[in-house]
Amino acid sequence: MIRIAIIGTGNIANAHMRAFLRQQGRCEVAALCDLVPGKAEQMKAQYGLKADCYEDYRQLLAREDIDLVDVCAPPFLHAQASIDALRAGKNVVCEKPMAASLEECDAMLKARDESGKMLSVIAQNRFRKPIRDLKLLLDSGLAGKVRSVQVDSFWWRGHSYYDLWWRGTWEKEGGGCTLNHAVHHIDMLCWMMGLPEKVTSLLANVGHDNAEVEDLSVSILQYPGAVGQLTASVVHHGEEQQLVFQCEKARISAPFKVYASVEKPNGFPIRNETLEKEIAAYADSLPPLELEGHDGQLEDVLTALEQGRAPAIGGEDGRRTIELITAIFKSGALGETVRLPLDPKDPFYTVSGIMAAVPHFHEKNTSAADLEGEITLGSSYR
Repeated sequence: MIRIAIIGTGNIANAHMRAFLRQQGRCEVAALCDLVPGKAEQMKAQYGLKADCYEDYRQLLAREDIDLVDVCAPPFLHAQASIDALRAGKNVVCEKPMAASLEECDAMLKARDESGKMLSVIAQNRFRKPIRDLKLLLDSGLAGKVRSVQVDSFWWRGHSYYDLWWRGTWEKEGGGCTLNHAVHHIDMLCWMMGLPEKVTSLLANVGHDNAEVEDLSVSILQYPGAVGQLTASVVHHGEEQQLVFQCEKARISAPFKVYASVEKPNGFPIRNETLEKEIAAYADSLPPLELEGHDGQLEDVLTALEQGRAPAIGGEDGRRTIELITAIFKSGALGETVRLPLDPKDPFYTVSGIMAAVPHFHEKNTSAADLEGEITLGSSYR
């Protein structure tokens, strides 16, 4: 029986709790912690748990019966809580974003290596069938090499979204939509294509005058032989999220769509329906996923602990995503093209270096302890 402590009982913790409850008999949530008085007790009552409740996570780290610490706290706490848990001999799964800087990511990886414990970072969309299938389609080579990729991380959040006490500041949220929304699509992109060589970005805040951080960013990514365009937004109505790969032989995407062309003698296109059918048949042949989203990733974490193997998504995956996000912030803040990888001597390697350079679009003028209502977790890509 894997005994779990959840640090942070806000909205996203509910997705984790439901995933763990699906695995009753394999795991038990034994402790809950939230720095807001009473919030942990509310979650305990909501799910009828026998868990002990804390306001200081360091108290629960002293317990010998905790096997896995699940960090669902606001982003500014991710690194320190994860490091403290690893040093206390606990395995860790940390919600996105992994941390607010590469320095913090590297400190987390060091604590993992020194402790010999597991560190997984949430990137639950890899556990969605359309995303898994797109990755396998790219790897199959049926569509040929990637020439262009379009990543639309389109979300919509109202003005009051940034009223929550930790949102909308560089200090506590670590960034805006690029870090806390597009992190999902940036992880998927890096999983499928790796890091680009160069990044050129623009940061803006066009709709939220109660936030210091960006609510829109547009980036051009340069890869060897390919170009990408990435838009991160919380001002797009409809939240039509997609990844579109234009390859040598065909266009493939999530949500799934395929279109293939060959050339006429004059160079103009004619549709290659034979290849389209081959690609569609390959996609149709791929097996289903028993569990998707957080359910799938957290089940993998439990299985990794039981089998003594690495999780499907580890700390290096989380760090790679933060590296691209950091490059976007640097490019947007300085108005220049940024080369990857970033050097540890780069000022943007640290939280303090980022905060000293990024624009403060507005001053945060509200600080609500909580916001009522359900949250949404983005597209299913179907």
